[in-house]
Amino acid sequence: MAYALQQLINGLTLGAMYGLIAIGYTMVYGIIGMINFAHGDIFMVSAFIAVTCFTLLAAADVSSIPLALMFVLVVSMFFTSAYGWAVERVAYRPLRGSTRLAPLISAIGMSIFLQNTVQLTQGARVKPIPPVIEGGIELWQTPDFTVQIGWSQLLIIVTTVVLMVAFTWMITHTAFGRQQRSCEQDRTMAALLGVNVDRTISLTFMLGAALAAVAGVMVTVYYGVVDFFIGFLAGIKAFTAAVLGGIGSLPGAMLGGLLIGLIESFWAAYLWAEYKDVATFGILCLVLMLRPSGLLGRPEVEKV
Repeated sequence: MAYALQQLINGLTLGAMYGLIAIGYTMVYGIIGMINFAHGDIFMVSAFIAVTCFTLLAAADVSSIPLALMFVLVVSMFFTSAYGWAVERVAYRPLRGSTRLAPLISAIGMSIFLQNTVQLTQGARVKPIPPVIEGGIELWQTPDFTVQIGWSQLLIIVTTVVLMVAFTWMITHTAFGRQQRSCEQDRTMAALLGVNVDRTISLTFMLGAALAAVAGVMVTVYYGVVDFFIGFLAGIKAFTAAVLGGIGSLPGAMLGGLLIGLIESFWAAYLWAEYKDVATFGILCLVLMLRPSGLLGRPEVEKV
């Protein structure tokens, strides 16, 4: 039981990070009906920004961990939001009226561009940083095993819950949320009613990138190492989470992320760690066969 509880904590931590990235996928899909395949690499860029900021703060002898975290979060969110705006402006807006395949290819090209840019500028080796947050809380101690939740794990889970509540409130209770939902239903009619569609879509890309920045900072704090390829695998897992929960649904994206995190954690702990990705994608295939719209998604209705 103690070992299972520890895996539950590890799975929730991993799932919370996947969920933060998945929300960016589902927000973009909800408003333009397309997948932003460069989103995972924006997450990777934010992790490198976090490493750079932590290194500069250590050189400046800044010892306050809360101050350092706030500074790194603000800087990472600012720059990755700019990346999100650039991706929408360069890869999506010029192709918005074209076939659905063209923006998809453009987004994949943007992903490759970001990967290779970081590899050329930062190098292919992993970038480690010293532990930022150490220690934790002992929840249960047995003669053979101690269940512990680290401060970094607690930070990730609490931050994810707060952001999920904040974004749900924003979508349902603010003017920008109403503009998002109107663009999702019918962009042409929303424009006729005075909604600035281009600005709404750009802000959606920027918000999704800001969430990816939070995930990037949390991954850096939790693992302590980053490389230029982490965005690809994390992006694929987060996209799987968004599809599993129901693409276009914010609660579905978070639920999918948590499920994938738990599946990976328990599968690696009790079965074969090298096959955890096979298990994740296998369960996705089963869900799509039995419920193609995802766990919380609604069946898509063709517009006439």
